[in-house]
Amino acid sequence: MIMILIELREAVRTIRQAPILWVPGVVAGLLGAVLWILLNISGMFFASKLVVIACLAMIFFVAGTLSLIKKKENNVRVMLQDGIRYYFRVLLPELVICFVLLLVFVTITMVTSISSGGSVDFEITGSLAILVMIPTLFVTFFCDTAAVFEDLQVFKSLRRSVSVVASHAGEVLGFYVICCLILFIDFFVFAIIWEGLLFDKLEPLTHYNQTQIAAVTPQQLIALVGTNGMWVTAIVIFLALLVLVPLLLAYKACFYRAITQNPTPGAEPSTGEFDSKGRWYKY
Repeated sequence: MIMILIELREAVRTIRQAPILWVPGVVAGLLGAVLWILLNISGMFFASKLVVIACLAMIFFVAGTLSLIKKKENNVRVMLQDGIRYYFRVLLPELVICFVLLLVFVTITMVTSISSGGSVDFEITGSLAILVMIPTLFVTFFCDTAAVFEDLQVFKSLRRSVSVVASHAGEVLGFYVICCLILFIDFFVFAIIWEGLLFDKLEPLTHYNQTQIAAVTPQQLIALVGTNGMWVTAIVIFLALLVLVPLLLAYKACFYRAITQNPTPGAEPSTGEFDSKGRWYKY
Protein backbone atom coordinates (compact mmCIF):
# COMPACT_ATOMS: atom_id res chain seq x y z
CA MET A 1 0.00 0.00 0.00
CA ILE A 2 2.89 2.35 0.77
CA MET A 3 4.34 1.81 -2.70
CA ILE A 4 0.97 2.64 -4.28
CA LEU A 5 0.81 5.97 -2.47
CA ILE A 6 4.47 6.71 -3.19
CA GLU A 7 3.83 6.29 -6.92
CA LEU A 8 0.80 8.55 -6.68
CA ARG A 9 3.02 11.20 -5.16
CA GLU A 10 5.58 10.54 -7.91
CA ALA A 11 2.85 11.02 -10.53
CA VAL A 12 1.87 14.37 -9.03
CA ARG A 13 5.52 15.44 -8.97
CA THR A 14 5.98 14.31 -12.57
CA ILE A 15 3.11 16.31 -14.03
CA ARG A 16 4.09 19.31 -11.93
CA GLN A 17 7.65 19.29 -13.26
CA ALA A 18 6.76 18.52 -16.90
CA PRO A 19 4.07 20.94 -18.21
CA ILE A 20 3.92 19.09 -21.53
CA LEU A 21 2.15 16.23 -19.69
CA TRP A 22 -0.91 18.46 -19.32
CA VAL A 23 -1.49 18.38 -23.09
CA PRO A 24 -3.59 15.16 -22.99
CA GLY A 25 -5.76 16.80 -20.34
CA VAL A 26 -6.26 19.87 -22.51
CA VAL A 27 -7.15 17.72 -25.53
CA ALA A 28 -9.47 15.44 -23.53
CA GLY A 29 -11.13 18.46 -21.94
CA LEU A 30 -11.72 20.15 -25.27
CA LEU A 31 -13.07 16.97 -26.84
CA GLY A 32 -15.33 16.34 -23.86
CA ALA A 33 -16.67 19.90 -23.92
CA VAL A 34 -17.26 19.83 -27.67
CA LEU A 35 -18.97 16.44 -27.36
CA TRP A 36 -21.30 17.83 -24.71
CA ILE A 37 -22.19 20.89 -26.79
CA LEU A 38 -22.70 18.80 -29.93
CA LEU A 39 -24.89 16.37 -28.00
CA ASN A 40 -27.14 19.23 -26.91
CA ILE A 41 -27.24 20.96 -30.30
CA SER A 42 -27.33 18.09 -32.81
CA GLY A 43 -28.31 15.05 -30.80
CA MET A 44 -26.75 11.61 -30.44
CA PHE A 45 -26.11 10.92 -34.14
CA PHE A 46 -23.28 13.41 -34.65
CA ALA A 47 -22.07 13.11 -31.05
CA SER A 48 -21.53 9.36 -31.49
CA LYS A 49 -19.31 10.03 -34.51
CA LEU A 50 -17.23 12.45 -32.45
CA VAL A 51 -16.75 9.81 -29.74
CA VAL A 52 -14.95 7.56 -32.23
CA ILE A 53 -12.80 10.43 -33.51
CA ALA A 54 -12.02 11.54 -29.96
CA CYS A 55 -10.91 8.03 -28.93
CA LEU A 56 -8.63 7.73 -31.96
CA ALA A 57 -7.14 11.16 -31.26
CA MET A 58 -6.55 10.41 -27.58
CA ILE A 59 -4.62 7.24 -28.45
CA PHE A 60 -1.95 9.47 -30.03
CA PHE A 61 -1.58 11.61 -26.92
CA VAL A 62 -1.65 8.61 -24.59
CA ALA A 63 1.21 6.99 -26.51
CA GLY A 64 3.22 10.22 -26.56
CA THR A 65 2.64 10.88 -22.87
CA LEU A 66 3.66 7.37 -21.80
CA SER A 67 6.83 7.73 -23.86
CA LEU A 68 7.65 11.08 -22.24
CA ILE A 69 7.31 9.58 -18.77
CA LYS A 70 9.34 6.56 -19.80
CA LYS A 71 12.19 8.74 -21.09
CA LYS A 72 11.72 11.42 -18.41
CA GLU A 73 11.47 14.06 -21.15
CA ASN A 74 9.61 17.36 -21.33
CA ASN A 75 9.74 17.95 -25.06
CA VAL A 76 6.91 18.51 -27.55
CA ARG A 77 8.95 17.02 -30.40
CA VAL A 78 9.48 13.78 -28.46
CA MET A 79 5.75 13.57 -27.70
CA LEU A 80 4.83 14.02 -31.37
CA GLN A 81 7.47 11.61 -32.66
CA ASP A 82 6.71 8.87 -30.16
CA GLY A 83 2.97 9.46 -30.42
CA ILE A 84 3.31 8.49 -34.07
CA ARG A 85 5.82 5.73 -33.37
CA TYR A 86 3.72 3.95 -30.76
CA TYR A 87 0.27 4.87 -32.08
CA PHE A 88 -0.62 1.51 -33.57
CA ARG A 89 1.17 -0.40 -30.82
CA VAL A 90 -1.27 1.21 -28.38
CA LEU A 91 -4.30 1.21 -30.68
CA LEU A 92 -4.21 -2.41 -31.87
CA PRO A 93 -4.31 -4.07 -28.42
CA GLU A 94 -7.24 -1.82 -27.53
CA LEU A 95 -9.04 -2.92 -30.71
CA VAL A 96 -8.38 -6.57 -29.87
CA ILE A 97 -9.89 -6.06 -26.41
CA CYS A 98 -12.93 -4.29 -27.89
CA PHE A 99 -13.39 -7.07 -30.44
CA VAL A 100 -13.20 -9.77 -27.75
CA LEU A 101 -15.70 -7.95 -25.55
CA LEU A 102 -18.04 -7.45 -28.52
CA LEU A 103 -17.74 -11.13 -29.42
CA VAL A 104 -18.52 -12.12 -25.84
CA PHE A 105 -21.53 -9.80 -25.77
CA VAL A 106 -22.90 -11.22 -29.04
CA THR A 107 -22.34 -14.77 -27.79
CA ILE A 108 -24.11 -14.08 -24.50
CA THR A 109 -26.98 -12.41 -26.36
CA MET A 110 -27.38 -15.43 -28.65
CA VAL A 111 -27.25 -17.92 -25.77
CA THR A 112 -29.80 -16.04 -23.67
CA SER A 113 -32.03 -15.58 -26.71
CA ILE A 114 -32.00 -19.32 -27.49
CA SER A 115 -32.51 -20.31 -23.85
CA SER A 116 -35.47 -17.93 -23.44
CA GLY A 117 -37.22 -18.99 -26.65
CA GLY A 118 -36.20 -16.13 -28.91
CA SER A 119 -36.65 -13.13 -26.60
CA VAL A 120 -33.60 -11.33 -25.25
CA ASP A 121 -33.49 -10.39 -21.57
CA PHE A 122 -31.22 -7.34 -21.75
CA GLU A 123 -30.88 -7.14 -17.98
CA ILE A 124 -29.43 -10.64 -17.74
CA THR A 125 -27.34 -10.12 -20.89
CA GLY A 126 -25.93 -6.87 -19.57
CA SER A 127 -25.12 -8.40 -16.18
CA LEU A 128 -23.30 -11.36 -17.75
CA ALA A 129 -21.42 -9.05 -20.13
CA ILE A 130 -20.25 -6.90 -17.21
CA LEU A 131 -19.09 -10.01 -15.33
CA VAL A 132 -16.86 -10.83 -18.31
CA MET A 133 -15.85 -7.24 -19.07
CA ILE A 134 -14.53 -6.35 -15.60
CA PRO A 135 -11.93 -9.14 -15.25
CA THR A 136 -10.91 -8.71 -18.91
CA LEU A 137 -10.22 -5.01 -18.44
CA PHE A 138 -8.62 -5.74 -15.07
CA VAL A 139 -5.90 -7.95 -16.54
CA THR A 140 -5.34 -6.06 -19.83
CA PHE A 141 -5.36 -2.52 -18.43
CA PHE A 142 -1.59 -2.10 -18.77
CA CYS A 143 -1.28 -3.30 -22.37
CA ASP A 144 -0.67 0.23 -23.68
CA THR A 145 1.93 0.93 -21.00
CA ALA A 146 3.69 -2.35 -21.75
CA ALA A 147 3.67 -1.57 -25.48
CA VAL A 148 5.42 1.76 -24.90
CA PHE A 149 7.68 1.01 -21.92
CA GLU A 150 8.91 -2.33 -23.26
CA ASP A 151 8.43 -1.72 -27.00
CA LEU A 152 6.13 -4.73 -27.41
CA GLN A 153 3.83 -5.67 -30.24
CA VAL A 154 0.09 -6.36 -30.03
CA PHE A 155 -0.28 -9.78 -28.44
CA LYS A 156 2.97 -9.55 -26.50
CA SER A 157 1.77 -6.37 -24.83
CA LEU A 158 -1.51 -8.07 -23.88
CA ARG A 159 0.33 -11.09 -22.48
CA ARG A 160 2.71 -8.81 -20.61
CA SER A 161 -0.19 -6.93 -19.03
CA VAL A 162 -1.80 -10.18 -17.91
CA SER A 163 1.54 -11.39 -16.52
CA VAL A 164 2.18 -8.19 -14.58
CA VAL A 165 -1.31 -8.15 -13.09
CA ALA A 166 -1.09 -11.84 -12.14
CA SER A 167 2.30 -11.31 -10.48
CA HIS A 168 1.25 -8.19 -8.56
CA ALA A 169 -2.49 -8.74 -8.08
CA GLY A 170 -2.58 -7.13 -4.64
CA GLU A 171 -0.73 -4.00 -5.69
CA VAL A 172 -2.78 -3.69 -8.88
CA LEU A 173 -6.04 -4.00 -6.94
CA GLY A 174 -4.85 -1.22 -4.64
CA PHE A 175 -3.93 0.85 -7.68
CA TYR A 176 -7.46 0.46 -9.08
CA VAL A 177 -8.94 1.50 -5.73
CA ILE A 178 -6.83 4.67 -5.70
CA CYS A 179 -7.79 5.43 -9.33
CA CYS A 180 -11.50 5.06 -8.47
CA LEU A 181 -10.98 7.33 -5.47
CA ILE A 182 -9.29 9.95 -7.66
CA LEU A 183 -12.14 9.68 -10.17
CA PHE A 184 -14.74 10.09 -7.44
CA ILE A 185 -13.00 13.10 -5.86
CA ASP A 186 -12.61 14.78 -9.25
CA PHE A 187 -16.28 14.21 -10.09
CA PHE A 188 -17.44 15.29 -6.63
CA VAL A 189 -15.42 18.51 -6.55
CA PHE A 190 -16.42 19.64 -10.02
CA ALA A 191 -20.05 18.60 -9.44
CA ILE A 192 -20.10 20.96 -6.46
CA ILE A 193 -18.54 23.71 -8.58
CA TRP A 194 -21.13 23.09 -11.32
CA GLU A 195 -23.97 23.18 -8.84
CA GLY A 196 -22.64 26.39 -7.30
CA LEU A 197 -22.35 28.12 -10.68
CA LEU A 198 -25.88 27.09 -11.69
CA PHE A 199 -27.54 27.32 -8.31
CA ASP A 200 -30.09 29.89 -9.45
CA LYS A 201 -31.24 27.69 -12.31
CA LEU A 202 -31.24 24.51 -10.21
CA GLU A 203 -33.02 26.15 -7.26
CA PRO A 204 -36.49 24.81 -8.30
CA LEU A 205 -35.19 21.28 -7.71
CA THR A 206 -34.80 22.06 -4.01
CA HIS A 207 -38.59 22.14 -3.76
CA TYR A 208 -38.98 18.66 -5.26
CA ASN A 209 -39.53 15.59 -3.11
CA GLN A 210 -37.46 12.45 -3.59
CA THR A 211 -39.94 10.90 -6.00
CA GLN A 212 -39.98 14.00 -8.22
CA ILE A 213 -36.18 14.26 -8.21
CA ALA A 214 -35.87 10.60 -9.18
CA ALA A 215 -38.24 11.22 -12.10
CA VAL A 216 -36.18 14.10 -13.53
CA THR A 217 -34.68 13.06 -16.88
CA PRO A 218 -31.37 14.35 -18.33
CA GLN A 219 -33.36 16.19 -21.03
CA GLN A 220 -35.43 17.98 -18.39
CA LEU A 221 -32.29 18.92 -16.49
CA ILE A 222 -30.69 20.33 -19.65
CA ALA A 223 -33.83 22.34 -20.40
CA LEU A 224 -33.81 23.64 -16.83
CA VAL A 225 -30.25 25.01 -16.96
CA GLY A 226 -30.76 26.50 -20.44
CA THR A 227 -28.18 27.64 -22.99
CA ASN A 228 -25.98 29.43 -20.46
CA GLY A 229 -26.00 26.30 -18.33
CA MET A 230 -24.90 24.26 -21.33
CA TRP A 231 -21.80 26.44 -21.75
CA VAL A 232 -21.06 26.42 -18.03
CA THR A 233 -21.33 22.63 -18.04
CA ALA A 234 -18.92 22.44 -21.00
CA ILE A 235 -16.36 24.55 -19.11
CA VAL A 236 -16.70 22.37 -16.00
CA ILE A 237 -16.26 19.21 -18.10
CA PHE A 238 -13.12 20.73 -19.64
CA LEU A 239 -11.63 21.56 -16.24
CA ALA A 240 -12.51 18.16 -14.75
CA LEU A 241 -10.81 16.28 -17.60
CA LEU A 242 -7.90 18.72 -17.62
CA VAL A 243 -7.04 17.61 -14.08
CA LEU A 244 -8.11 13.97 -14.24
CA VAL A 245 -6.49 12.70 -17.46
CA PRO A 246 -2.86 13.81 -16.89
CA LEU A 247 -2.94 12.58 -13.28
CA LEU A 248 -4.29 9.13 -14.13
CA LEU A 249 -1.93 8.71 -17.09
CA ALA A 250 1.10 9.71 -15.03
CA TYR A 251 -0.01 7.52 -12.14
CA LYS A 252 -0.48 4.53 -14.45
CA ALA A 253 2.97 5.00 -15.98
CA CYS A 254 4.75 5.52 -12.64
CA PHE A 255 2.97 2.55 -11.06
CA TYR A 256 3.78 0.26 -13.99
CA ARG A 257 7.43 1.30 -13.92
CA ALA A 258 7.61 0.60 -10.19
CA ILE A 259 6.06 -2.87 -10.22
CA THR A 260 8.00 -4.02 -13.29
CA GLN A 261 11.32 -2.90 -11.81
CA ASN A 262 10.59 -4.73 -8.55
CA PRO A 263 11.12 -8.51 -8.70
CA THR A 264 8.09 -10.75 -8.40
CA PRO A 265 7.77 -12.17 -4.87
CA GLY A 266 9.52 -15.53 -4.76
CA ALA A 267 11.31 -14.94 -8.07
CA GLU A 268 15.02 -14.57 -8.51
CA PRO A 269 15.86 -10.85 -8.57
CA SER A 270 17.39 -9.50 -11.76
CA THR A 271 19.93 -6.73 -12.04
CA GLY A 272 20.26 -4.13 -14.75
CA GLU A 273 19.68 -0.50 -15.54
CA PHE A 274 17.76 1.87 -17.80
CA ASP A 275 19.64 3.65 -20.55
CA SER A 276 19.12 7.30 -21.52
CA LYS A 277 16.09 6.35 -23.65
CA GLY A 278 14.37 4.46 -20.87
CA ARG A 279 15.16 0.93 -22.15
CA TRP A 280 15.87 -1.74 -19.54
CA TYR A 281 19.03 -3.81 -19.90
CA LYS A 282 19.33 -6.93 -17.77
CA TYR A 283 22.81 -8.00 -16.64
